[in-house]
Amino acid sequence: MQYIGEYRKKELILAISEELKKISKKEITLMEVCGGHTMAIHRFGLQTMLPHNIRLLSGPGCPVCVSSQYFIDTAIAYSKLPGVIITTYGDLIRVPGSVSSLEKEKANGHDIRIIYSVLEALEMARNNPEKQVIFLGIGFETTAPATAAAIIEAKKEKLSNFFVLSAHKVMPPVMKALVEEGIKIDGFIAPGHVSAITGTAIYNDLATVCKLGVVIAGFEPVDLMQAILMLVRQAESGSPKVEIQYRRVVQDEGNKIAQALLAAVFELKDDRWRGLGIIPKSGLKIRDNFSSFDAEKHFTVSVQEPVDPKGCICGLILRGLKTPNDCSLFAKTCTPSDPVGACMVSGEGTCATYYKYRS
Repeated sequence: MQYIGEYRKKELILAISEELKKISKKEITLMEVCGGHTMAIHRFGLQTMLPHNIRLLSGPGCPVCVSSQYFIDTAIAYSKLPGVIITTYGDLIRVPGSVSSLEKEKANGHDIRIIYSVLEALEMARNNPEKQVIFLGIGFETTAPATAAAIIEAKKEKLSNFFVLSAHKVMPPVMKALVEEGIKIDGFIAPGHVSAITGTAIYNDLATVCKLGVVIAGFEPVDLMQAILMLVRQAESGSPKVEIQYRRVVQDEGNKIAQALLAAVFELKDDRWRGLGIIPKSGLKIRDNFSSFDAEKHFTVSVQEPVDPKGCICGLILRGLKTPNDCSLFAKTCTPSDPVGACMVSGEGTCATYYKYRS
């Protein structure tokens, strides 16, 4: 199959749905840990095509949503320093901090610019030598290699005014943390784009230690239905393992070049996750030999411990314990045009997805 239309064929989706109804006997709870998967599931109504004994949970797979309030508050504090330019991807700009957002601070006159690539931040640093350019690095293993490449290039060019505030995270520790918390999960639908970088080995402990199946899936309806079928077969046979559904993109060994970039520039650190607290070895910090580009080591600001918005249950939603429909603010006080919590901001956020496809 080569074309998108082939991955949306109604007859294929229905055939998988019927196969699931034939083989699925157990109560099975599966979690997708990718906002793109959550969006596709609801966009195509896939949850309505599953047997009632198969339940889907949305997990902490939206990088904007899991970026902590402390990170946002720190970025806001940096934006108020003289001579600083903050560069950020667009969906992060509206994420609420404790008392403000980057969008509001931009409206107040601080120099905050939306970019589409970290290379734009590098170019700003070159063109504005009298300014300090800070790039807000968010995302999982998918986007982190680009940030690493930019830092390497900045060092090569001896740029002294380019910095990164890293909130980059890695996926397996949070998946394991949810299991250890005792949340009922029988298998994971793993993100295809992350896995294209990392390969399959990062999920081995989930299968061998936690005894949970992991299937790496693409983003079209046939992809997701097939991934669910593969996980159900594992659960029914009692043989959890790591499998790739998304073979047209993901290889077992992953992308060795991207992995080398990550290893050269970043090392693991304990990191804050919105709604989940501090998870050991779940974040990426800049190594000492690139510390001159680490915003946290160059700039000093005072940031208080954040306070969650009153009534917001984003943390429970990110952990799969609640859905947006359980939130008293959902589609009332909290909407995409006026979000209270981070899950309503990004197009991959669970609340934003539920809101868009709620009918």
